[in-house]
Amino acid sequence: MKRRTLSLFLLLALATPAQGLKLIVWDRELQTKLGYGESSGSKFSVQMVPNYSGPVVVLFSQTDEEKDKGSFPGLQSRYDGTLKAGQLTLQAPEQRLSTQSVTSAAPNTTLTLARFLSAFKLSVAGQPSGQTLSLPGLKAAGTDNK
Repeated sequence: MKRRTLSLFLLLALATPAQGLKLIVWDRELQTKLGYGESSGSKFSVQMVPNYSGPVVVLFSQTDEEKDKGSFPGLQSRYDGTLKAGQLTLQAPEQRLSTQSVTSAAPNTTLTLARFLSAFKLSVAGQPSGQTLSLPGLKAAGTDNK
C-alpha cells in the first residue's frame, strides 16, 4: 500500500503544472492552424502565421481552475476574427462587452487581440512576424494537406 501511495505521489509531483488561458487560431474551415497563444501570469504569448490574410476562427480554452475562480468572466470559447499579416482582430459580440471590460464599444466591435485581452488584465507579447514558426501542428497557410 505504501508503495502505491509513494508512486502516486511521485507521479503527481512530476506532472507538469497546468498552463493558463490558451488560444488557437484556425482558418474558417477549421483545417489550417494559423496561430497559438498561451498565458503565463499576466503575459499572453502568441505566434501567428505571418503570410495569411482572411477570416479566422479563434478558440480559447481555460483550465478548470480558471473556470472555478472566474478568472476570465464573460470570455467565450469561440470568436470570429480576421488575421492579416500576423495581426489578429476579433469580433466582440454584444454580451462580451461590459462596463468592466470595454466601455465605449458598440455591439460587434472589432478589437485587436491586445485590446481584447487587456480587459482580462493580460498583456500580449507576440513573436515578430518575420520569424519562422515551429509549433507542432502549425503549418504555413497555403500549403495543401491533400
